[in-house]
Amino acid sequence: MIVVVVWGLAGLYGSSSMSPHGPFVTHLSPTWAGLKFCLLCSSMASQTDKSLLSAELEEEDDEEFRQLLFQATQKIQSAMPSVPDSKPIQPQPGFCIKTHTGSQEKVFVNICRSPHIPPPPNLSRQELECLIESDSASSFRIPMSLGEPHAELDNSGNGCTTYDVVINAGFFSKLEADPFFKEFFITVALEGLADKYKMEINHPEWRILKNRKFMGSIPEQTIRTKSRPVIQEMDVSSPVVPKFTILAEPVKGPPEFLLAEIHLPKVGSAQDLSLDLGQDRILLQASSGLYLLDIYLPYDIHPERSHARFHRGTAVLSVTMPLQPHLGPP
Repeated sequence: MIVVVVWGLAGLYGSSSMSPHGPFVTHLSPTWAGLKFCLLCSSMASQTDKSLLSAELEEEDDEEFRQLLFQATQKIQSAMPSVPDSKPIQPQPGFCIKTHTGSQEKVFVNICRSPHIPPPPNLSRQELECLIESDSASSFRIPMSLGEPHAELDNSGNGCTTYDVVINAGFFSKLEADPFFKEFFITVALEGLADKYKMEINHPEWRILKNRKFMGSIPEQTIRTKSRPVIQEMDVSSPVVPKFTILAEPVKGPPEFLLAEIHLPKVGSAQDLSLDLGQDRILLQASSGLYLLDIYLPYDIHPERSHARFHRGTAVLSVTMPLQPHLGPP
């Protein structure tokens, strides 16, 4: 069991759960592999028996260790596997909306769910109400995939146009539980469709079909997996590996702890971050799906004594990790 504290202006937040009153506890699997081999090789190469060296060489040896640690960091970043440009997903039905265009043509919108779409920031109803009334309402993003229009037949056998909108499965459950969130999302989704397909939709006239979860069929969608700027619609779900550095401290003498600095320019607060520390691993995720960092360390650390702090001014997460008593991997 490990305990990692992430500080933010709103309190303490964690990976498995977030609480404004205290730290979080998260459990990690002890079986990890992969990039660990690369780091362990660099780590083992940096080990020296100081009893065999004169005092004059100790400082030089410490500097050599730091150089090897830096090289291992570079290897981690260069070894991150590339991801394909896109991937297919099969959305699951949720509910169906009926509305009209400006020319009074019937339009149906299938609201679908998928775990492959990242969730939006986790806001309470009160926080959303305050956000809507503020000047920064347009900055709130709901990741969604807007499908191409497809022709279907309504209950009367007449032709109609249907669109599919896919959102995160967990966020969909939140919509079902709170009518306020549901109405807000539908407004955003209809605006997104109108903007993408250059059409006019009568927003106030929409209604949810009671006995039908979707109109026609729900075809497979292909979502992008490489990042690009988005406004309302998010076609991209592949997280980016953030820039980071790992330094050993103190500068002189045997290292006592590691200091990681992770640059997250698109993160606004610690509430958006999920951090897990293992005995030799850092796993960092952003709730927006923008960032993912999963690396192994060349030394064993004390996860329960480690702590982290997010600096909002510089958008840098600093993680201080005391080392285990032994100076090398087992």
